Amino acid sequence: MSHSFKILAGTAHPTLAKRIADYVDVPIAGVDISRFPDGEIFIKIVENIRGQDLFIVQPTCYPPNENLMELLIMIDAAKRASAARITAVLPFYGYGRQDRKDQPRVPITAKLVANLLVAAGADRLLTMDMHAQQIQGFFDIPVDHLFAAPVIVKHLRERGLCGEDLVVVSPDPGGLKMAYAYSTMLKTGLAIVAKQRKSATEVEAINVVGDVRGKNVLLVDDLTTTAGTLSAAAKILREAGAGSVFAAVSHCLVSELGHKRLKESPIEELITTDSVPQTDIDGLRLTVLSVAELLGEAILRVHNNQSVTSLFRV
Repeated sequence: MSHSFKILAGTAHPTLAKRIADYVDVPIAGVDISRFPDGEIFIKIVENIRGQDLFIVQPTCYPPNENLMELLIMIDAAKRASAARITAVLPFYGYGRQDRKDQPRVPITAKLVANLLVAAGADRLLTMDMHAQQIQGFFDIPVDHLFAAPVIVKHLRERGLCGEDLVVVSPDPGGLKMAYAYSTMLKTGLAIVAKQRKSATEVEAINVVGDVRGKNVLLVDDLTTTAGTLSAAAKILREAGAGSVFAAVSHCLVSELGHKRLKESPIEELITTDSVPQTDIDGLRLTVLSVAELLGEAILRVHNNQSVTSLFRV
């Protein structure tokens, strides 16, 4: 190793940052984060990071604009403090849903965020389960894109949620590739729910493609906020004769409307990760799995210039 490394953490998810730091056995470097009276963010790194391999942990979860701006300022501060290399660690990559022009006069904000991170001084990106894998192509710096699937599948196998009695279901056509990966790892059947989006918060499930009658089903998705897709899919699956309905989501950023929908839906349990801070959902069993070891191991391998391929295996 030509130089040592340090971990910095913003205010978005200090609990996950602490878990990652504990795994890699490196204390979180000191940083003062405060606000000017008008709300502007002030950041000062309080220890020497010159020549260090720096990893800044900051998911751009709620509030996304505050957390993104905080991350950009931290990167700039680290760059001006002569860090040797700066890796932005985003367990959740915000604005990933806006990855293409699907209607006139709209932005491609996922690309804008990529430009901002590079312009601020990030040398590489470490992230997990982007909303669309092609977002990696928006960057002209190396991107290590991890998946939560190994963590979630291991948990499901330990629970016995696998095999012929289970069907993995994609709640929309866009998630079919993820659902196929889960069904292969769990050795289950595969189905898909066709949907039509009425608005940003409302979804109509139309039909189920695949046999779910008499089976337990596992809905898999990368992200849920208003839970419109999950709740609509769960309802039509029960109408199609499915038994117990579970859901596994990489990033759970459930809003107040999402809490209400999940509480009223047929979903018995929601399995997710701590990529973003989690709160209990009244009336729903919530299982939160930690991805700290996954991200920590990736940080160690990136620092030591080792392959991260084995982290994709279950």
